[in-house]
Amino acid sequence: MRRLVIAVSGKPGSGKTTHAKYLAERFNLRYVSSGALFRRIAKERGLSLLELHKLAEEDSSIDLEVDRRAEEEARKGGAVIEGHLAVWVLGDSADLKFLFTAPLEVRARRLAARDGKSLDEALAEIRVREESNRRRALRYYGLDIDDYSVADLVLNTAKLDAEGVKRVVEVFVEEYLRLHPEKS
Repeated sequence: MRRLVIAVSGKPGSGKTTHAKYLAERFNLRYVSSGALFRRIAKERGLSLLELHKLAEEDSSIDLEVDRRAEEEARKGGAVIEGHLAVWVLGDSADLKFLFTAPLEVRARRLAARDGKSLDEALAEIRVREESNRRRALRYYGLDIDDYSVADLVLNTAKLDAEGVKRVVEVFVEEYLRLHPEKS
């Protein structure tokens, strides 16, 4: 029996990375970031994140490689796999699927603060990234990333502070493990 696998997805600035890292640490799971791999590919190619998003719209091999590696990690078990499409592409390979959301303005403020950008720059970047992610998910996988029905938990992170969100996801996982102790 393989250990617990949690897929974490969400729009840019929704808190998916923060909370995926917390879950990995709290439950002693490996943290796997599809976004970090995507950023690494951009750096290796000497491209900005937005440039790689545009290239990925024409070259499916970029997304397919990232998602193949995520699936590989899920099969090993004992991981939190975070990525824009993780809850959709991992399917039954993930025991739990968490989807984080927040209003655009909130996410843009977070991104601006994190990356030292103006609010207008952050808004523009989010819009480009989201549209690119949406087009690629539809084109390469036939996925509607606005369909949240695949998630076990959808959480608006603007409604709670970071500690409140951590408590909600922690209790959710604890209750799942209580019912499925073989996943511990």
